[in-house]
Amino acid sequence: MTNRPSIPGGQAVDRTAGLTVEVRPWARGTVLALLGELDLDSVAELRTALDRAVAEPSAVVVVDCAGLEFCDSTGLNVLLRAKARAAADGSRIELARPRPLILRMLELTGATEAFPIRETVPA
Repeated sequence: MTNRPSIPGGQAVDRTAGLTVEVRPWARGTVLALLGELDLDSVAELRTALDRAVAEPSAVVVVDCAGLEFCDSTGLNVLLRAKARAAADGSRIELARPRPLILRMLELTGATEAFPIRETVPA
């Protein structure tokens, strides 16, 4: 049995999840703020959020990595696949504020060439 305390309105909060994805619209698309660790166990939440965000044609999806503490190859793969889907629809995915560990992983895999990297997040 998992400990899932409820919040007002009866919605359950899963405190065992390794990743939280906060979704916020902005004038040109969507900002996805990642908090925690992105790996095989937590990648489904990001995949779902990316699928919804890139469903809008010609959208710009900014993935805010400031709160991302870890990303494995599974997480990177989801980002790259979403980038390919977005490009096919005239949209794009940008990464914002990656921590040094995440930036190093992107550099080692060549993914810095795949994604524009922003220093700021749209308001």
